[in-house]
Amino acid sequence: MTSITSVETTTSRRATQQVRHAVDKVANVAGEVSARLPEAASTTRYAFEEANRMVHTGSDETLKIVAATSIGFASGLFLGGAPRVLVLAALLPAGLVGATLVERMDGSLTRASKVR
Repeated sequence: MTSITSVETTTSRRATQQVRHAVDKVANVAGEVSARLPEAASTTRYAFEEANRMVHTGSDETLKIVAATSIGFASGLFLGGAPRVLVLAALLPAGLVGATLVERMDGSLTRASKVR
């Protein structure tokens, strides 16, 4: 009975040590991720601002080409069986460009009606 109890105690101690070691690793990785998160957010925000600026300053013809390319790429991904998230990500530029083109058209209609 004593040998079974000592084996159980030894096994329990080993398991406890392994769990503590795993928890320490997870805590270290979480600390590294949280340290890098502000930099990643800043870089992502800058990339979105730059993309938005480029879309708003681009010509209508360029925007139409970007939208067509985005839709074509997304269609190819969809037909190829890519995950839906990837297909939706490929459609994001088309959505941004489409919204910009609609804004431009709406603005030109508003300006034309004010001139009359």
